[in-house]
Amino acid sequence: MDGATVRPCGSRALLFEVGSALEVAAIVDAVRAAGLPEVSELVPAARTVLVEVSAGASLDRVRAAVADADPRAGTVGTGVLHTIEVSYDGADLDLVAETAGISPDEVVALHSGAEYTVDFCGFAPGFGYLSGLPEPLQQPRLESSRTAVPAGSVGIADIYSCVYPRRSPGGWRLIGRTDTVLFDPAADRPALFTPGDRVRFEAR
Repeated sequence: MDGATVRPCGSRALLFEVGSALEVAAIVDAVRAAGLPEVSELVPAARTVLVEVSAGASLDRVRAAVADADPRAGTVGTGVLHTIEVSYDGADLDLVAETAGISPDEVVALHSGAEYTVDFCGFAPGFGYLSGLPEPLQQPRLESSRTAVPAGSVGIADIYSCVYPRRSPGGWRLIGRTDTVLFDPAADRPALFTPGDRVRFEAR
């Protein structure tokens, strides 16, 4: 892929740096389509993709697969669709409404009316960064983070929405809460979200 910066990460991994979520998706698609058995980890992030291979394997086929990736062919948001029921009574709902210059009901309508894509996961197990947040709700993080945000809290920050999978510190603006379990270490699939999945929020 033209324009991608490639950085070695030790002897077994490459970090590809690109300029858009679509290019990230194109690299992920290309590596998966190549069906390389040596690939042990494929980790997309906001503007990077880390590809790791098994011990003793060459990175040459990974380089070749990414070189052939077409940034116009990336598929964003083609995974499983999750519907998350939300009680929109978050501590920052009024703040979000005031900042956006709209009513709390309009915040709810905007947030629940959009479809989101899990761009990448990080920060905590099961924590997905969900792009697709309507422009009026794209607001900065709180000036001071909370020391403890309850599990199931639905928040917004910058261009993303999120659901806190477990109790943790956090500075996202909280607009609601859900009972949906985002991370269960005892489950066959511990994390509910996988990059590329789609998410819709439903007011209850």
